[in-house]
Amino acid sequence: MNFLITRLTWTNGMRINQYLFAIIITIPLLSFGMVQGWLSPMISVLQSDDGPSPDPYTSSDISWMASVTYITAIIFGAPMGWLTDKYGRKLMTLVTTLSLIIYWQIKLLCLEPWALILARAVAGIPCSSCYIVLPIYLKEISDIDLRGALGSLLILNRNIGYLMSYVCADILSVNTMLWLGLLVPTVTFFIFLAMPETPEYLVKQGKVDEAKTVLAWLRGVSVMDRGVEQDIESIVRVDKQTQADTQSVTKIILQDKPTFKAFIITIIIKITQQFDGYLIVLIYAGFVFERASESISLKLSPNKQVMLIGVVQLLGSVVATCFVEKTGRKLLLVTTSFAVGVGMAILSAWFYMTSSGFWLPGWLPVLAMCLCIFADAAGFQPISYIIITDLFTFQLRGTVSAFANVCAKMSNFVQTKWFTIICELIGIHWTFLFFAIVCFIACFYTVIYFPETRQKSIDEIYSKLSGPREINSSPEHAPVSGAHTRTAGSGAAALAHHARRTSGAVGRAP
Repeated sequence: MNFLITRLTWTNGMRINQYLFAIIITIPLLSFGMVQGWLSPMISVLQSDDGPSPDPYTSSDISWMASVTYITAIIFGAPMGWLTDKYGRKLMTLVTTLSLIIYWQIKLLCLEPWALILARAVAGIPCSSCYIVLPIYLKEISDIDLRGALGSLLILNRNIGYLMSYVCADILSVNTMLWLGLLVPTVTFFIFLAMPETPEYLVKQGKVDEAKTVLAWLRGVSVMDRGVEQDIESIVRVDKQTQADTQSVTKIILQDKPTFKAFIITIIIKITQQFDGYLIVLIYAGFVFERASESISLKLSPNKQVMLIGVVQLLGSVVATCFVEKTGRKLLLVTTSFAVGVGMAILSAWFYMTSSGFWLPGWLPVLAMCLCIFADAAGFQPISYIIITDLFTFQLRGTVSAFANVCAKMSNFVQTKWFTIICELIGIHWTFLFFAIVCFIACFYTVIYFPETRQKSIDEIYSKLSGPREINSSPEHAPVSGAHTRTAGSGAAALAHHARRTSGAVGRAP
């Protein structure tokens, strides 16, 4: 109980508002999880003669339904960071929620192939914005010591959405399931109309008094609280410095050495996470179960198999939420990427040995598959989103998030469209071995290059990335007041870092 009270209190106030706000912010991702989870158990229904469509779906229809989301996600994801910085986190979250409402309404009106492909194309908007806007929103309303735990709610809620779809598809009619899917974003949209913007964005818009009110509400303290006033003053000061700077975001990323290092680290971890094979395992879980049933008796219907996967995903997300602020990002990233690699290596070995005529127990690939899904949800996946908000400032966060998201969606599209072709060319065992190698590369890269970001300000993180010579010689690494303890303070420190670095006060070679 004492631990719980400590986590919920801030000085003389309560931080419960941050938890409640974080849950509301991540509901659109729960709804998107329902969108993604709906397809898997419905494929057999859509392709049957008794399906909801006048004509059964073809394999081509299913292929386009699975992949078109990633095409539109790339298109909408490219400007999403800029739109988020220009029009605000709240407005873009409302747009995200509205696109989810449109998705479910299209499916309620028509279930013919063209309509579902159109709906899946619309789903490309939340497919990009949920992973760009929501992590930024969460970071900017969270105290620094809650940043990881609240950030992990993104993947937790998404996996809850997956499981909800799996379960509801098994027990509800198609039409009832669609109405339930529509209900979630509709209620969220109206709730979110009453939610505030982040203090940092409000200051950027010149709404300083409103920013004070929001920050005080998030911490459960008076608007006259000295800590709130100090942090708002710091954000205002840094915002003025940032506006005076004429360098473009791209130039800052490419020419500032620590920023460029952080950018490379982010992209490498994001791409390796996307190519760790989790998406393929999710899509082709039924195939693994089918092959495993040749050696053992698996008395699970296809829908029950999918639900098992959903439960494993959810358990992994719970682990991430509970431990990300205790173990740190680096340890969790190293252990989970290694675990996914082990699972993929086992799958590769099992498929190779059995195809060569050797007998291996059928429970082995099922266990390996569950290990991959659990480990990915427990660390590899959520941390790949958390580190973007950890490593970059308000000025850069939207741009980096958008670029990383485009890379991720391109990776997803390549995998969903080319996996079966690659397997036919080189064999499924070599494909899983490739995924295993990617995971081990990510593991060792993290050990060597990734700086621990848990409860660290941008100045502290960039000091490690700069190297000892630059740290000792550069006055810009002096700590900013409040940067280690407060929501706005950490953001202010981050902005101050780049404002100082790019204002010409301290020269640095790229």
